[in-house]
Amino acid sequence: MFRNLLKLAGTALLVTAAASVSAQDVYKSSNHDYRVVTVAEDLVQPWSMAWLPGGDMLITEKPGRLRIVRDGNLLPEAIPGVPEVFYEGQGGLFDVLPHPDFNDNRWVYLTYSKKTADSSATAIARGRLENDRLTNVVEIFEAQATGFGHYGGKIVFDDDGYMFLTLGDRMAPPVGDEATLRAHPAQDRSNHQGVVVRLNDDGTVPNDNPFVGQSDILPEIWSYGHRSPQGLAIHPETGDLWESEHGPQGGDEINRIEPGNNYGWPVVGRGANYGAFGRPIHIGISEEGMVQPARFWVPSIATSGLMVYTGDKFPMWYGNIFSGSLAGEQLARLQLDDEYRSVVVEETLVYDIGRIRDVRQGMDGYIYLAVSDRNGEPTSVVRLEPAD
Repeated sequence: MFRNLLKLAGTALLVTAAASVSAQDVYKSSNHDYRVVTVAEDLVQPWSMAWLPGGDMLITEKPGRLRIVRDGNLLPEAIPGVPEVFYEGQGGLFDVLPHPDFNDNRWVYLTYSKKTADSSATAIARGRLENDRLTNVVEIFEAQATGFGHYGGKIVFDDDGYMFLTLGDRMAPPVGDEATLRAHPAQDRSNHQGVVVRLNDDGTVPNDNPFVGQSDILPEIWSYGHRSPQGLAIHPETGDLWESEHGPQGGDEINRIEPGNNYGWPVVGRGANYGAFGRPIHIGISEEGMVQPARFWVPSIATSGLMVYTGDKFPMWYGNIFSGSLAGEQLARLQLDDEYRSVVVEETLVYDIGRIRDVRQGMDGYIYLAVSDRNGEPTSVVRLEPAD
């Protein structure tokens, strides 16, 4: 319905405007002026947000707490029943997502890092949320990938009820000659390092996943060749799955994910190695059989949560993708072409409010941001409201 609003008058341009104007809390953008309004304060490393059908807002805190905002107020007590998490370094409690049929089954899904015998792994648990507590909590999936970083942990349901989960490469070092790079764990589909997986809502494997029945390939894998996936979203107009991920010192990516595809890490990319005077990691920037990103950043902005806007509060942004940013402390708005397949315009919004860990559309049509600083100091959830 808003497709015509997204048409461009000419050649696509990279827009880097959106500086704050002098009128206090009003910010300018190319389509909508907006304000940043605080929703909840005194949170500790908020990582993700979700809404229940009745209007309650759920917020995960990385140390392992699940919080409720009800009628505009953050409830003082965390929800009991959350699984024990491995809270160290990049590990902790990650995403929260109600089941699409939450009104009928009361299921809520949590992703988190868990301690294993000698390492840690990414897991999904499902529990029933009733009377502000989780019960019948069961772990339904544990990734076959261990380490102490690049956990992934973003989940989303598609319209058919399948669940997608991002899993990072667990910081496996991309060093060595060409043969070593091609043998990197993110290119080895016998593990869950650097992949997006597709599951049924109970954690089992759909029988039409692209690698089901193939020897030495884990059947959960939907796509592979990812480094550190940070965002995941379904575009409602097309059903396409979009993903964002970190590159090393450059080469952050936005990808349109299709089943069975190889997204290249660490064989191709645009980042540089840490240390070693920034020497290149990759064999090149492209190779046949490896998918190019829809958008990339050099230098890195440290992409985070991902969202597709479909609300009515910012009609000129309908169908746009929004990505949070950690190092950049900004919000990237990505306008797509008329087919919602390619990025044609980027605009930077909301400068310098802190490390934006997640971005979500609320039930009210506003855009919500979880602001989470690395040092663990209490931070906040804010929202963007139109200034007019």
